[in-house]
Amino acid sequence: MAVKTLLSSQQSQHGETNIMSVSPRLHLNAFMRPVSIHTAWWRYPGSAPDANFDLQHLVSFAQTLERGCFDAFFMADHLAVLNMPVDALKRSATVTSFDPITLLPALSMVTRHIGLIGTASTTFESPYLIARRFASLDHISGGRAGWNLVTTSNPDAALNFGMKEQMPHGDRYRRGREFVDVVTGLWDSFADDAFLQDQESGIFFDPGRMHVLNHEGEFFSVRGPLNIARPVQGRPIVVQAGASDAGRQLAAETADMIFTVAQTRDDGRAFRADIHARMSAYGRDPEEMRILPAALVLVGDSVDDAHERRARLDSLVNTDSAMAALAIALGHDASTFDPDQPLADVPESNHSKSGRERAIALARRENLTVRQLAQRLGGYGGLSMIGTAKTIADEMEDWLANSACDGFTVMFPFLPQGLDDFVGKVVPELQRRGLLRSRYEGTTLRDHLGLPRPHNRFFG
Repeated sequence: MAVKTLLSSQQSQHGETNIMSVSPRLHLNAFMRPVSIHTAWWRYPGSAPDANFDLQHLVSFAQTLERGCFDAFFMADHLAVLNMPVDALKRSATVTSFDPITLLPALSMVTRHIGLIGTASTTFESPYLIARRFASLDHISGGRAGWNLVTTSNPDAALNFGMKEQMPHGDRYRRGREFVDVVTGLWDSFADDAFLQDQESGIFFDPGRMHVLNHEGEFFSVRGPLNIARPVQGRPIVVQAGASDAGRQLAAETADMIFTVAQTRDDGRAFRADIHARMSAYGRDPEEMRILPAALVLVGDSVDDAHERRARLDSLVNTDSAMAALAIALGHDASTFDPDQPLADVPESNHSKSGRERAIALARRENLTVRQLAQRLGGYGGLSMIGTAKTIADEMEDWLANSACDGFTVMFPFLPQGLDDFVGKVVPELQRRGLLRSRYEGTTLRDHLGLPRPHNRFFG
């Protein structure tokens, strides 16, 4: 497998070391904005309902994750509030939260090791500003920055940026591909040894070690160079979440890590194999990628206890929220469907294609009515691992051993208890099995993920 490994061994009677097995190392990425993906997390007893926008809570969560040796603290983002009916919106805890690139530098000051990944849109942002912000975060954090590249499917976001409607799907991905080329080119503006800072001669940097990008493309004209030294990691980690054909291709060509959705282990194997094949066809080594499917993980004292907690959590999802979640997933007005009948054919839209396909597949696979599908999506309809520390570790190990992933993007059911349960119970079990580090062995996010520092494309 294309992951860093730990060797399990035992001593023979002659003192020789016999390799008994090779255990792949599990990577853990914590999904932290919103602090839980489940619609009703903030209503669960003991939850901190203001956790999305309370700095002290977020500091505590980041430090807990670091104690659990997580690779990264991952912040999703959205650029619109009015993306659902008000009756559903009034029940949503995501209407207020911090901008990722504002929060992450603050968290870098109260942590030492954990990676810090923030979302920025290629549809509405400027490549120069994104390059500068994430290079700055990488320097401030000592090499722990990651950029989650999104093309933003929500049409309501377009209205906040002077557009009457969302850019077509294909255009968004072509723009995103060019965007990455510009950003990575700007990150390589200076050679690593460009800044002499020679006080005696008065020479601060060597102009011969500076590259002017002069990019002219379909969407962007950017002169450069970037006005900041090359990032500590060479380039911050690039993360991509698209699951459509265009999204997969973009990830295969540009990303270091994929945050994806896979309902089953076989889905995960097929997705990983597809990405690796695309990478090879493009000339990239599959070992340059980490694929971390999302999993909502709820830990109980017993399997029954865990399922009782999940049932209690799901019972707190209001019907308005459930139908809004279904409409967002399908990109279509859910009120046009008979709630007590199977899901009818859903027309194409300019929304997220992968989200639409996952919702339809779930409805078909489990023969759900529209009402049942809405209730599932209103809570969380993706992969869930519900059980004890042992059963959850068993499931994670099974996915890893069967080449279905390189680890997981862990979603917590409620905060802080769900996070504390995972770090206090599941993490020690994974460490006992040799699947998870017991301490950080490097200083950068690339170190944690076992990825090399990239060469500067202009200076070798």
